[in-house]
Amino acid sequence: MSGLDSAFLYLEQPHMPMHVGSLCILDGSLGFERFREHLISRLDRIRTFQQRLVEVPFSMDRPFWVDDPDFNIDDHLHHTALPKPGGWKQLRRLCSRVFAQQLDRNKPLWEFVFVEGLEAIPQVPTGSVAIISKIHHAAIDGMSGNTVMSALFDATAETSTYESKEPKPTEPLPSALELIAHSATDFIRRPFKLPGILFETAQATIKSGTFSRVVRRDLSAIPFTAPATPFNAAISRSRNWNTAVLDMKRIKAIKNRAGCTVNDVVLTICAGALRRYLSEINKLPDSPLVAMVPISTRSTDKKDSLGNQVNATLVQLATDIENPIERLNQVHQNMLRSKSSHQAVDANLIMQYGELVPYGLAGQAARVYTRTELANRHRPLFNCIITNVPGPRIPLYLAGHKMIASMGMAPIVDGIGLTMVVFSYQDMLTISPLSSPKVMPDLDRFTRYIWESANELEAAINALEDEST
Repeated sequence: MSGLDSAFLYLEQPHMPMHVGSLCILDGSLGFERFREHLISRLDRIRTFQQRLVEVPFSMDRPFWVDDPDFNIDDHLHHTALPKPGGWKQLRRLCSRVFAQQLDRNKPLWEFVFVEGLEAIPQVPTGSVAIISKIHHAAIDGMSGNTVMSALFDATAETSTYESKEPKPTEPLPSALELIAHSATDFIRRPFKLPGILFETAQATIKSGTFSRVVRRDLSAIPFTAPATPFNAAISRSRNWNTAVLDMKRIKAIKNRAGCTVNDVVLTICAGALRRYLSEINKLPDSPLVAMVPISTRSTDKKDSLGNQVNATLVQLATDIENPIERLNQVHQNMLRSKSSHQAVDANLIMQYGELVPYGLAGQAARVYTRTELANRHRPLFNCIITNVPGPRIPLYLAGHKMIASMGMAPIVDGIGLTMVVFSYQDMLTISPLSSPKVMPDLDRFTRYIWESANELEAAINALEDEST
């Protein structure tokens, strides 16, 4: 397990589960038993679904993934139905409750909830079903989530042939002495990695400084300089989740007219919603909010591997600019600056430092930070997380049933109580915020502002074109 993967373990607290999740809606009356059979037939394609963590005694080293000798798929599947009337309100409330619950570390770290009773959701056929998924962030990132999706879904509606697979023999869980012996070699070698990492850091620092002087500007936003907002505080156990569904064709039309990227447009839409939400509660800072935007460092030869292979860049969201077009232009420039900074620094450098952090010490530090509510006593590292995961452009099918929509979820932590997962599927783009009611009690209103921010930006672009013709 890498240092970055293990970070999601020692950050986890009872009120801060560190899993990623999704909601998939499937057309047609797929039955639970058929879904269970389909999942069993695909388990061999996702090895981590049959692996669990084992902890090294005294937290001497990071945990290991091992095959679970007691694996039982029924420990990870749940079957429920929405209460009447079976609308979006009932479904998002169920998602919020499921996403708030921590996974059991004594079992493989994933869970699916099969949901029936979808009777009153607009543009969703009556009798459709939903799948709520949770997989621990220590095992997966956004891009490797697509690997899981490709293992479970098909590109055609043709019914697959289900074969009962014989369970593979597994070794018993390693003993404490075996775990210590396994860790000893790496534990001894780890300090010898430091000189090389320091040399790479010096090279990156010189490179970044030279780049900054050449372009005569700051490379990107700096950690701990973001302004304070209500959602940059200690959070509670409860979660609120929702999603705004946008037309990808309209997003691309804005992108083409403005001469920017889809990501620039998405960030600008999120910035508009944040600006309006904070303005209405008289909490809009004078300086722009800063978002952490994850960037995949997964190479093509590792595209099918799981685990986390990401870096991050900080981007100012131009929430101090009222005009949506001017805001888009500024976000575009800020993204160019952040990408330049990202290219000037080795993308794997921070991950290498993570390898040197003692697992037990890091876990203790995380618990102290939570107990003392230090998140309320310093400036935010950044204000929110906005992660964009490109999905498939073609329709996908699970056991012959078409996926109508897919929406994502990413965890929040003390001090950073808002995440927004952006996921594209066919001609649909969803922006799904998650927060804690302690720091953002009216997430539904904020979600509506995302949709309205997109309309505002589109109207401004159209009006500008009308003036020029």
